[in-house]
Amino acid sequence: QGQLVESGGGLVQTGGSLRLSCAASGIIFVNTMGWYRQAPGKQRELVATLNNAGSTNYADSVKGRFTISRDNAKNTAYLQMNSLKPEDTAVYYCNAHTVFAVDYWGKGTLVTVSS
Repeated sequence: QGQLVESGGGLVQTGGSLRLSCAASGIIFVNTMGWYRQAPGKQRELVATLNNAGSTNYADSVKGRFTISRDNAKNTAYLQMNSLKPEDTAVYYCNAHTVFAVDYWGKGTLVTVSS
């Protein structure tokens, strides 16, 4: 059974940085890895995606501050978050989308940015 496990969340001050990690296991034929987030009282939203061709997609709100990357040898995806703002506070979820259109989700990691 496929599994995604996020780590790296925590409390950081405005302007600080965090790097989230997403370790994948038991998932094959992954096309796209992505990060999504859900703030209290809001819907889950896309943060960034990276497909097998190396193409990335970022939410406008994080462009220039966040970077998504993958280490295929380690089956791990990362989200480097710089210049964090209070509005980045949310639970961050990792997603793996396969070529068979199956989606896997992690349980999430909480990022809190204090002002």
